[in-house]
Amino acid sequence: MDLLTYRFSSTFTLEAPRNRVHDVLIDLEFYADWWPQVRAVAKIDDDHALVVCRSTLPYDLELELSAVRRDADLLEVGIDGPIRGWARYHLDEQGPGSTSLRFEQEVRAEAPMFVVASYVARPLLVWNHHRMMVGSEQGLRARLQPSAEVSAS
Repeated sequence: MDLLTYRFSSTFTLEAPRNRVHDVLIDLEFYADWWPQVRAVAKIDDDHALVVCRSTLPYDLELELSAVRRDADLLEVGIDGPIRGWARYHLDEQGPGSTSLRFEQEVRAEAPMFVVASYVARPLLVWNHHRMMVGSEQGLRARLQPSAEVSAS
């Protein structure tokens, strides 16, 4: 087993049309508005941004995200920093006003601190990521509520 590589996947259904979900997910600059664990986003250009994340464990994770795909049914970013890899959102319209969202991520620990942590505290890092993704799902659901559309306009 490669202790330095992490693979994550989760699927849930959102009560919003696919184009609305897509619009929220593609707008990386505003992730910090709805995703509590995304602490800051700085746009570099149309395809690149610096993102600071902090979940439950007391450390900030600074990453550079690079747009790879922006299709209606697939959003993908490359991830660089102390961890490197990719993240994808698969969007599948389930009918009027409902979207299945599947999140996938594969990253590899690169920075010495994350390499060591992968050997001594891997379950804790996986748990920390899970907490971050729970925050993402909850924040995304709140952002997509009909009342959020009106207040965001």
